[in-house]
Amino acid sequence: MALTREQLAQRVAQEFKDGYYVNLGIGIPTLAANYVPEGVQVMLQSENGLLGMGQFPLEEEVDADLINAGKQTVTMVTGASIFSSAESFGMIRGGHVDLTVLGAFEVDCQGSIASYMIPGKLIKGMGGAMDLVAGADNIIVTMTHASKTGQSKLLAECTLPLTGKGCIKRVLTDLALLDIEDGKFILRERAPGVTVEEIAKLTEGELVIPDNVPEMAV
Repeated sequence: MALTREQLAQRVAQEFKDGYYVNLGIGIPTLAANYVPEGVQVMLQSENGLLGMGQFPLEEEVDADLINAGKQTVTMVTGASIFSSAESFGMIRGGHVDLTVLGAFEVDCQGSIASYMIPGKLIKGMGGAMDLVAGADNIIVTMTHASKTGQSKLLAECTLPLTGKGCIKRVLTDLALLDIEDGKFILRERAPGVTVEEIAKLTEGELVIPDNVPEMAV
């Protein structure tokens, strides 16, 4: 059974390490703020100028002036700071973010990502994604494994305009967790109830299947 958006956020939050500075992209990645593992302290960074982003607020906690890069209202943790977006992008471009979590339309087995444009459709735009993929060594993409029409989004080569080339090392989809190594997708985990055969059928790029592919813990 495919993972829900909330389950994707839960699983990607398991990638957080104590002391990390983490940037969460718009969409599914922002939900991970609600699932930081117990005992792990991270500082979540938003490129509009916030370091120390907390969980989404309860109704009585909403502050309309406190938002993330996707214009969603958020909270702040103890020790958080607010600054200009210029300073925020200085952190990103300077390589000071330990982990970046992004959404995507396509990822290919060379580690390239297309996340900002679908020709003929109105999309919000690039945002900070190009800076993030250029300034971070550790990037995880979260997305659905296939389109609504059943077309694979894990490709041999991206067909949409690229956000970054050869920069993605790990992909978490609603069906699987995969690493990208030597021009191949390596299957690491599968969603509960999803078979290896189902994943292979919906992966266009070359897929390496180890002897043992455990189910995700979500």
